[in-house]
Order: sequence, then structure tokens, then C-alpha cells
Amino acid sequence: MASFNKFNTFIGDMGKEQHNFSSDTVKLFLTNQLPVATNTIKANITEIAAGNGYTTGGITVPVTWTNSGTLWTLAGTSNSIWTASGGSIAAFRYVVLYNDTSASDSLISWYDYGSAVTVADGETFTANSNATLATIQ
Repeated sequence: MASFNKFNTFIGDMGKEQHNFSSDTVKLFLTNQLPVATNTIKANITEIAAGNGYTTGGITVPVTWTNSGTLWTLAGTSNSIWTASGGSIAAFRYVVLYNDTSASDSLISWYDYGSAVTVADGETFTANSNATLATIQ
């Protein structure tokens, strides 16, 4: 099971109106570089190379932004799936969520899969983005 982590900047970015989850494009990208909570923008993290079923910038995740009492939750509405084709997708360990609409590609959260993941030709990798992606309380 992947472990969930939130970037520190996410809460501050909400206060600066960096995110509008009813209209912004939110994406997941793959990396083998350890994200740290103090990273702020996508350019802080090196994405894996494009090719064999992986596209630079990652995959779009449809999201909902809801609240219950004092808890706000950003959740995906479907899983994100990559399929390797023509060879393996480059090894990665982390799946990073960011706001592609914000001018600086603001970071939101990431999942750590615990060890390198390789998706061989013809195989698929499913990021469980049909779940909580970030919370604020």
C-alpha cells in the first residue's frame, strides 16, 4: 500500500487562491526522485522520461472538493492508469499530484510506493486516485 504525504505549500496555496478545484486541471506524474514536504512546484521534482506509454506532465485526474464540518477533502473520481507499450515505462517510486492550471504547477501531495516500480511492456499501473488526494482541517 502506498503511503500518502501532503506538501506543506498546499495549505498556503489555498489561502493565496492558487487552486480552484471546480475548474483547474489536476494531474499525477511519476518520479523516482524523493519528494520532500517543502517542495513547492513541479519543477522542484524530476519527472521520469516520457515514452512507452508515459507522457510528460502525467495524467489528468478528475477531482471533487468537498467538506464535512471542519474537514475539506480533495478526492479523485476515477483511478489513473498507465499502460506500457513498445517497452517498459521508466522505473519510479513516487506518484505526485499537482495543479497544472496554476502558473507555477503548484504541488499538492504525493504517494510513496516503498520501492521502485517498473511497468513492463503490455502491463498497466493503476494509481488509486479514486480516493482522498489531500485534506485540510
